Amino acid sequence: MKGPLPRFVLATLGFLPMTFALWYFAGPLFTWPVRLICDLLAHTALADLVRSVEQHASVITFVTSLRPGSADGAGAISVDVNALLYSYGMPMFAALTLAAHARGYAKKLGIGIVVLLPLVAWGVLADFLKNIAFSAGPFVASQTGFSLAQRQVIAFAYQFGALILPTVAPAAVWVLLHRNFLERMRAAGDP
Repeated sequence: MKGPLPRFVLATLGFLPMTFALWYFAGPLFTWPVRLICDLLAHTALADLVRSVEQHASVITFVTSLRPGSADGAGAISVDVNALLYSYGMPMFAALTLAAHARGYAKKLGIGIVVLLPLVAWGVLADFLKNIAFSAGPFVASQTGFSLAQRQVIAFAYQFGALILPTVAPAAVWVLLHRNFLERMRAAGDP
């Protein structure tokens, strides 16, 4: 294979097993700042619904004030969200960054991960909201007080956070951080 693109693709594929293994085993470390963001947002915007936000390995648990059964029943609903479901684009971003062999790759890697963390938090929060608004049943959903319009926004936020952000955001961040590399690659491919 000739040219810089096939070498770059092979290098990226070569780095993927390492970056995915690191991401998986260091998942609790990457989840910690996401939990902090979720905690801040939940206690700011959803204080009447969320009592606490906890972390167990890569799972973020939202302990709510919602009741599972009848209004006079004991207990509260808690919702577990696996943050890895929304951060799987991070290892791809890391593999692309390492394969580019760009100057300052460590800084670019750090900036990219920091930029992606709030987007992972978006997915986690949207998953939580989807669970209490739709998945937990009508009794729980009625306690949230969400209007039809709010429920539609939650559904959109969930779809966007589950399908678009984990895949597109890492690629977009990588392109923004590696414009010079892409220009050099384009120039090397010109006849």
